[in-house]
Amino acid sequence: MKVRAKIINNITHVRVLAIHPMETGERIDKDSGERISAKYIQKLSCEHNGKEVFLAQFGTSISQNPYLAFSFKEGKKGDILSLRWNDNTGDVKKTDTTIK
Repeated sequence: MKVRAKIINNITHVRVLAIHPMETGERIDKDSGERISAKYIQKLSCEHNGKEVFLAQFGTSISQNPYLAFSFKEGKKGDILSLRWNDNTGDVKKTDTTIK
């Protein structure tokens, strides 16, 4: 997951690129003829000082490596944002970033 967070005019602007393959479970493998198992992000959240400031819930219609942008108030330069996604197979990815 790649994350950038920057304060502009007292608003924290966050950009996220969530690296994930995102399979719907409907595609067929060309070589084996088997259905490719579903694998997609179900939930992506962001916390600032222990408070959730963003939550997205996804399904199979989201493209791979989704890009998200959101804003919130109350951030300060140097504060830490904690981002996390969970997918339908139980995989979890966590990352922290510093607001600039």
